[in-house]
Amino acid sequence: MKLVDPEAPFFRPLWVRVLCVVLPLAWAGVEFWLASPFWGMIFAAAGLYLGFALFVRRRSGG
Repeated sequence: MKLVDPEAPFFRPLWVRVLCVVLPLAWAGVEFWLASPFWGMIFAAAGLYLGFALFVRRRSGG
C-alpha cells in the first residue's frame, strides 16, 4: 500500500515535491525547538518518508 503516489500529476513539478518535503522537516525543527520531541519525530518521519517516496522511489519507478 502506497501512502503517496509519486506518479500523481500533482507531484510532477519539482517545486511541489521539494515543498512537500521541506515543510514537514521545517515544522519538525520548530517542534524540537519548542521542546515537543514527540511531534518533532512525527513530522521528521513524515518529511523523510516524503523525501524517499517523491525522490528515490519516483526515480526508480517502483
